[in-house]
Amino acid sequence: MGSRLFIGRLLLSVVFMISLSSLYANIYPQYLRTEYKVNPFVEESKPRLSWELDGKGFNKFQSAYQILVASSKDLLNKDHGDLWDSKKVSGNQTNQIEYSGKLLLSGQRVFWKVRAWDEHDNIGKWSEIQYWELAKPNQNDWSAKWIGIDLNHLAKKGEYHLPPSPYLRKVTTINKKIKRARLYISSLGLHNFYINGEKIGADYFASGWTDYNKRVYYNVYDVTDKLKSGGNVFGAILSSGWYSGYLGYALLVGSPQVNQFYGKFPMLKAQVDVEFADGTTEIINTDSSWKTSTGAIMESDFLEGEKHDARKEPKDWNKVGFNDTSWGNIKEFVNKEGQSLELYPGNPVRIVQEISAKSIKKIAAGKYIVDFGQNFAGNIRLKHQGKTGDSLVFRYGEMLFPDGTLMTDNLRKARATDTYIFGEGGTMNWSPSFTFHGFQFVEISGLKEEPKLDFLTGLVLSSDLDPVGHFESDNSMLNQLYSNIIWTQRANYLDIPTDCPQRDERLGWTGDAQVYMRSAIFNADVAPFHKKWIKDLNDSQWPNGAYPIYSPMPVNQDGIAAIRASDSFSPGWSEAGIICTYEIFKAYNDQRIVKESLPFMNKFMAFLKSRTKGNVLLEGSFEDVNPKGGFGDWLSVGEKTSPDLLATTYYFYCNKLMAEMCRAIGDMQLANDYEKELFAVKNGFKKHYMDINGKLKTNAAFYGDGAGYVEGQNGFSGHTQTAYANAIYSGILDQADEKIAGEFLRKLLEDNGNKLSTGFLGFKPLLPALTSTGSSDKAYQLLQSTEYPSLGYEVVNGATSIWERWDSFTKDKGFVHNAAMNSFSHYAFGSVNEWIFENMLGIKAKENGYQQIYIQPEIGDFGINNVSGSFRSLAGNIKSSWVKSEKDLTQEIEIPVNVKAFCYIKTDHTDSIRINGEPIDKNDLVLSVKRLESQVMLELGSGKYIIKTTY
Repeated sequence: MGSRLFIGRLLLSVVFMISLSSLYANIYPQYLRTEYKVNPFVEESKPRLSWELDGKGFNKFQSAYQILVASSKDLLNKDHGDLWDSKKVSGNQTNQIEYSGKLLLSGQRVFWKVRAWDEHDNIGKWSEIQYWELAKPNQNDWSAKWIGIDLNHLAKKGEYHLPPSPYLRKVTTINKKIKRARLYISSLGLHNFYINGEKIGADYFASGWTDYNKRVYYNVYDVTDKLKSGGNVFGAILSSGWYSGYLGYALLVGSPQVNQFYGKFPMLKAQVDVEFADGTTEIINTDSSWKTSTGAIMESDFLEGEKHDARKEPKDWNKVGFNDTSWGNIKEFVNKEGQSLELYPGNPVRIVQEISAKSIKKIAAGKYIVDFGQNFAGNIRLKHQGKTGDSLVFRYGEMLFPDGTLMTDNLRKARATDTYIFGEGGTMNWSPSFTFHGFQFVEISGLKEEPKLDFLTGLVLSSDLDPVGHFESDNSMLNQLYSNIIWTQRANYLDIPTDCPQRDERLGWTGDAQVYMRSAIFNADVAPFHKKWIKDLNDSQWPNGAYPIYSPMPVNQDGIAAIRASDSFSPGWSEAGIICTYEIFKAYNDQRIVKESLPFMNKFMAFLKSRTKGNVLLEGSFEDVNPKGGFGDWLSVGEKTSPDLLATTYYFYCNKLMAEMCRAIGDMQLANDYEKELFAVKNGFKKHYMDINGKLKTNAAFYGDGAGYVEGQNGFSGHTQTAYANAIYSGILDQADEKIAGEFLRKLLEDNGNKLSTGFLGFKPLLPALTSTGSSDKAYQLLQSTEYPSLGYEVVNGATSIWERWDSFTKDKGFVHNAAMNSFSHYAFGSVNEWIFENMLGIKAKENGYQQIYIQPEIGDFGINNVSGSFRSLAGNIKSSWVKSEKDLTQEIEIPVNVKAFCYIKTDHTDSIRINGEPIDKNDLVLSVKRLESQVMLELGSGKYIIKTTY
C-alpha cells in the first residue's frame, strides 16, 4: 500500500513538473550585444541592445520581452534592475532597443539580461548576464595632456623622410590595494603602450584614421591586473601612421605635400584611472613629467615599411629599475580647437589568422623567396638566429615574374620594405609594429644559410570583424572565387575600406565601397566598422555638399585635396554617402545612423539636384571635375557608358533610398519630397536617355573626341551592358521598359560572345539585372566563365584574391599595367557576392534586419546542381541549400526563431511538394500557400525544413 502511494505521488509530481515546464517558453535569448558588440565600452548615453533567440520546434516567435539593467551582478541575480526595468514590452523586437534607464556616470559598468515570452505568451528563462561600461563621453572627464616630441631632424636624408619613433616612459608608485584600473588612450599617429613591460591590448594601428582636425578616437582597456603594489612603469612607442606619415600616391604624382598631412609628428594622450579598495582614486596622466628618448625603431611608415635595429633598443626601458637619467623631457601640447575626442566605434585591427609558409626558394646568394600560398594584408613574424649587426631585408610582393623573382613594379612609390638588424641575444622573435603590406611572397636578403620553413609566419591583419557568411557549391572554381572574395575583403577592411593594401594608395575609395557594400554585409558583421567609416565620410563632405571620392580626405590650408589637388567628387563614387548608410539601415535595422547622417545626406541630394536640368543630369553635368564626368564605369572593357546617364540612374536610386529612410524615421515631408523627385527623374530619364523603342541612348557628339574623360577615346554610348544593368537595378524603368532593357542586355551579351564588358559600376548590378529580367542562365554563365574577362579567369590563373583589373595579368601579355595601376587585391569586382547570396542561395531581406525574409534561389539547368550556405543576420542564422537531380529538387532551409520566411518553389503543382516528408495539404507547419505563375510561395515560420519537389 505504501509503495503504491509513493509511486502515485511520484507520478503526480512528474505530471506536475511536465505541466509546469510546458508553461515556460522554449525560446531563449542569446548572443546579447550592446552597440553591436559583446560586453563593450560605449560612449552613448542610450546604447542600443540586441539579442538572438534560440528555440526548438517550428513557428516560434517572441511576443514580448523584458530587460533588466543593474549596477551589480548581485542585484541582477536577484532580478532587481535598479537602473532600468523595461517591464513586459509587447512585440517581437530583438534589436535596436535603446537603454531607457537612469543616467550613467563615466566609467560606470552596468549589467543586463533579458527574457522573452513566446507565441503563446509563455514566459521564458532569463538570459545569461552581460555588461557594458560607459567610457569618457565628456571632455571634462579628461585630465591627460597631449605629449610628443619632434624628431624630424633625425630622419636620414634620401627619397623618404622617415624619422625614428619616440619612446616615452613614466614611473609612479602605488601603495594601496587596487580595486580596478582603466587605461584611456589616444594618439595622433600610432602607439604601442606598455605597463611594466607588457604591451596592452592586441590591437594594431590605434587610434585609427580620421580627419584628425575634426575627430580623434581613443580606446579603453581594463588594466586592473597589469598594475602592482610599489613601482609601476608606463611606456609608449609612437609612430607617424596616417597622421604624419606618407599617404596615397602623393609622392607618385608629385604633389607639393607627400606626408605630414595632419601634423608634423605623432603625439600621445593617455590616462590611467585607478580605483582603490578603500574607495579613493588616482589618475596617472600623460604630461610634461614623462621622459623620452629613441630606441630600435629607426623608421616606420605604412607605405615604406619599418626598420628595427635591435642594437639600439634600451634594455628593459619599460620596466622598473631602468636608469632614464639620460632621457629628455617631453613637451605638452594644447587641444586643437574643434577637435572632438571620442571612443573608437569600430572594430580594432588585430591579427585574425596566422599562415605558415608553403615553400622557400633560393634565387641568389643569401636571397630567398618565401611563398605563403595566399595573398593577404599583414606582416611577418621572424624567428631566426643571427649575430650582432647582421641584417635581414624583407621585400613584399603579390606576384612573381616568370623567372621566379619578386614582382614589385605595381607598388609604385611604396617602398614596402622592412629591415631587421640583430642585437645581442641569439634567436629573435620579431614582427613590425607600425606598418603592413599586401603580399603573398616575401623576398629575404642577408641570410647566411638556407632557413627552415617555419622561420617566417604570416600574420594576417584586418579589422576584427565577426564572420557571418558561408557558401559552397559543387563547382570548385566558384568555391575558390568565394574564398578570394573573403580574403580580399579581409585585406582591405583595415580600419577603413581601402581599395588595395599593397601600393602607394590604400585609400577609402567611395565607389569601391558602395558597389561592394551589400556583399560585405553577407561576409562579416560590418555594422561597427561602417559606423566608424560613415562618420569619416560625413566629416569629409565638401562644402558644396558632394561626398569625396575617398575618405578620410586630407585637405590643405586652402581646403583643397592635399594628396592630389584634383581629387574631389564623382558620380558613382560620391553616392556612397547615401548607399552605404542605406545598406546599414536595411541590414541592421539601424535608424540612428540615418538620423545622424540625414543633414549630410540632404546636403548631398541638394547638390545633385542643383545640377539637374529637366530632372536629369544631362551630358556635361560634371565637366568641372577631373577627370571630366568623374570616373564613370571604371575599368570597363571597350566602349564607355555615358557618365551622365549613369549619374542620372544613381540620382534616381538615391532619391528612392532617401524616401525609404526618411519614411522609416518618421519624416514624412522629406519622404514625400524625395518620392516626388524620383518620379520626376524617372520621367526625365525616359525622355532624354531612351528612344521610342526603349533603347538607351546618349548624345555621343557632346563628348567629342573624349578628351579629358576616362578612356574617352573609346567613345560613349547609352546602349551598353553597364547602362542597362544600372537602369534595371536602380528601378528607374517602368515594367514594360524594364522587359525591353532586359532583352537588350541579353542581346549585348550574346553579341559580345557571352562575355561581360562592365567595369566597377556595371558589374555589381549586372547579374542581378539579368536575373530580374529572366536571364539567370546568362548570369550563371558569366559567373562560371573562365575566359577573359571574368572572375573565373583570375581563379584558373592562380588568383587567391580579387584583382583590380580584368586584365591584371593575361597569359599572352603578362603584367601590362604594373607601373600604372595593377592591384591583385581589390574587392570591387567581388561585388558579385551579393548575387551569390541573394540569388544562388536565395536569401533576401523582406523587412529591415531580416525580420522577414525571402528564400528564392535561382535554380535551373545552369551547370550547378548543389549549393549550400548561410548568413548570420541580425535576427539569427539563416541557412539555405539545394540539391538538384534529374528527378527532383531538395531544399534544406533553416529559419531563426522570430523570423518569417517566404519561400518560392518553381513548380506548377503543389502536390509535387513535400515538406519534412508530408504533402502541403496535410502539413501543419506551413503558415500559408500562394500559387503564382510557374511557382508556389510558402509562408514558413522558424524551424528546419526539408522541401522536396518532384518534377
